[in-house]
Amino acid sequence: MKKIYCLNAISSKGTALLNEEYELTENMKEASGVLVRSASMHEMELPDDLLAVARAGAGVNNIPLDACADKGIVVFNTPGANANGVKELVIAGLMLASRDVVGGINWVKDNKEDENIAKSVEKAKKAFAGCEIKGKKLGVIGLGAIGAEVANAAASLGMEVYGYDPFISVNAAWMLSRNVRHITSVETIYRECDYITIHVPLLDSTRGMIKSESIAQMKNGVVILNFARDVLVNEEDMAEALKAKKVKCYVTDFPNTKSVN
Repeated sequence: MKKIYCLNAISSKGTALLNEEYELTENMKEASGVLVRSASMHEMELPDDLLAVARAGAGVNNIPLDACADKGIVVFNTPGANANGVKELVIAGLMLASRDVVGGINWVKDNKEDENIAKSVEKAKKAFAGCEIKGKKLGVIGLGAIGAEVANAAASLGMEVYGYDPFISVNAAWMLSRNVRHITSVETIYRECDYITIHVPLLDSTRGMIKSESIAQMKNGVVILNFARDVLVNEEDMAEALKAKKVKCYVTDFPNTKSVN
């Protein structure tokens, strides 16, 4: 009987797929396999009997690959498994940023005791009008499973979509809408797009790719979305760009990011 330890909460729909040869354990030291989502394993002591680590997601930067290789531990990931979920978050982020929905909600909370709120809102609402995303240019950096889904969804919403991926596979290319323009230089996206969303793995070449130099090439008031990896964006440079209003809004799902506006 092989024992499986879950570092994060894993849906019972997933763990129910384990057959009678496996059982869940609360003790990682006795585990043959580990299931993990976002928890960092870099500082963990790997059990001697551990045979495999499976990541419920595409990236494996939270797993110590070198240490696993030294111990003969096989590492798996699940690229594309959460593509639709992330796509929906990105589309929600586009809407939130274009209409400043959060700003409107906060205004209502701050003014809930105003007896004349019906009149007050008529004066205040123009600050949260925002703009339609239809006809705006969206740059999608990375056209893997998630990036392709985002590009197709945005195109169907009437956005002018630019897609950049120097390593796009034939299968990924076939998945793309004919309305997505394949761009061969990421600088074109920086210069042309009103919205930019990042969907690349963490590599030496992508770490901190959104920084002062790349931001300087972008339109004033650009909206940047990052639902991929926090360290793809240089936080200090992003904070400065937000302060200077070069970047209108930075939308991300990383709770420790300092520069969210």
